[in-house]
Amino acid sequence: MGPFLNLIQIVVSIALIILILLQTKKSGLGSIFGGSDTIYTSRRGVDKTLFNFTIGLALFFFLIAIINVIVSS
Repeated sequence: MGPFLNLIQIVVSIALIILILLQTKKSGLGSIFGGSDTIYTSRRGVDKTLFNFTIGLALFFFLIAIINVIVSS
């Protein structure tokens, strides 16, 4: 069961990295030098779906990590 959980955790972590990189960035390089986009916009459409799916996948990753620790000890 241990190697199977490790494989699931690796796949979920790669998917989580990809989802985080797919999310749009509202500010850009201007925020590095002090400029910022102060207009608040709500998430809609695909952006909201990616955000919610990222949260769910992060919770699933956390759950798999805890199960992996319990099984390996």
